[in-house]
Amino acid sequence: MTGRSTSHGPPQRPRKSPQGRGSRDRAATQARLRALQQRTSTEAETIVLASARIRVPDTVWVGPFTRRHPDLRVEYLSFSELDADHSVSDLWISGPPAGAWSDEISRFPDILRVEALAEVGGGGLYRIAYRNPPVVYFYRQLGIPLPLPIWMQSGTAAWEVVARGAEFRRILDFGRSVDPNLRIISLRRGPLQSRIPALSPAQHRILDVAMSAGYFEVPRKIGLTDLARRIGRSRSAVSSAIAVIEEKLLDSAFSGTAFRGPRRSYAGARA
Repeated sequence: MTGRSTSHGPPQRPRKSPQGRGSRDRAATQARLRALQQRTSTEAETIVLASARIRVPDTVWVGPFTRRHPDLRVEYLSFSELDADHSVSDLWISGPPAGAWSDEISRFPDILRVEALAEVGGGGLYRIAYRNPPVVYFYRQLGIPLPLPIWMQSGTAAWEVVARGAEFRRILDFGRSVDPNLRIISLRRGPLQSRIPALSPAQHRILDVAMSAGYFEVPRKIGLTDLARRIGRSRSAVSSAIAVIEEKLLDSAFSGTAFRGPRRSYAGARA
């Protein structure tokens, strides 16, 4: 008696379709990309407000000057570039009246000229031209303005940082390359909108259009006339609105900073 032999091996699982597996892989990749884009977008819209203390290097005149006179306070009130490698600032120095420190400051190798302007608020007002320190080139590369005022005492600068998340990391890395012992005194972070609650919906729109068009970049990518045309309002109205927005942003960013006395005295002297 003969019969056909049969196989009694284990049952085989049906093979998965390569096409189905590829679709699932692509879907997972797309989901990861969406999550990454969302996280990057959130970080880009996050503004960081930090107060830091950093040692000024000996190659920048104000470092050794204030270490030599630890009781003095020096405050940078303004900043303007003369050329690619030199700038000029108005500074308030506590203590003796204007002119008392002119000769000593002028002897530092990075100083071009020193002009004593006036006696203001328990100190002297000076206009000093100098060779740019590294921080000027760094902020120029970032395309954001130097935060003012900056005050210094005993060779240490009080550095107020206002930047978006990615920019803040670069600024922090730069600061630690100058001073490995840089100290963060305070740190706040959150969505940009939460830092400017005083802006009206119309002001929010103007700010959004101006930022996206590159109005606040250095150099500007769009002029005031073209920006006003894009917004649909007169040039004077947009100029006034931007002035109000900038004032509110600065008030929000720097509210609660420690050393504000000389700013009020200086403003009174100019008036």
